[in-house]
Amino acid sequence: MFRWLRIQVQAAIHWVGARSPVHCVASAKLPTAYGDFDIHVYESAIDGQTQVALVRGDISNGEGVLARMHSACLTGDIFHSARCDCGAQLDAALSRIAAEGRGVLLYLNQEGRGIGLVNKIRAYALQEQGYDTVEANERLGFPADSRDYRIGVQMLRDLGVRSVRLLSNNPRKLAGVTGGGLLVSERLPIEIAPSASTRHYLKTKKDKLGHQLTSV
Repeated sequence: MFRWLRIQVQAAIHWVGARSPVHCVASAKLPTAYGDFDIHVYESAIDGQTQVALVRGDISNGEGVLARMHSACLTGDIFHSARCDCGAQLDAALSRIAAEGRGVLLYLNQEGRGIGLVNKIRAYALQEQGYDTVEANERLGFPADSRDYRIGVQMLRDLGVRSVRLLSNNPRKLAGVTGGGLLVSERLPIEIAPSASTRHYLKTKKDKLGHQLTSV
């Protein structure tokens, strides 16, 4: 908990004092199951963590770029956990960007809504005792959602993006992006139909975090 608070204070100092806290350190072509992308790896001057941008097509005019800011979810994205809709959202976002032929997916290192993998698994254990996803984070001493989207805004700016059509159900993400100074010309839902194992999780996100979901 104290380490998390220290990082937040350090981050605030860096954001105030630094012109650009993130820099592209490597780029390459990346053929994928969804088509060809360019992959750009960014490094943060705040905490040294790496972040990833996948770019499809020509975004050089910077306007109305279809964009998804996706927070890393090892369990959902890699191991296809049935606890959440993260992996399905990642697939859907890449498919939509590929179909449009132009867009950006940012893969942000913010596991567990910003609390990290170890604490996320601890939160899972609490959920097994009956706490919901918000209560579990808070019982561990963290906010319900600790994510910060300013680094994503800086990455998009570095890529020349000036306005986005944002794939998101999360009003906090929308506020974070616009608060970071990037124009959101449109919010596009990216809703995954609930299953028996995700219905309670999605209802908690709707009721307690304000996610704009219609199917729960």
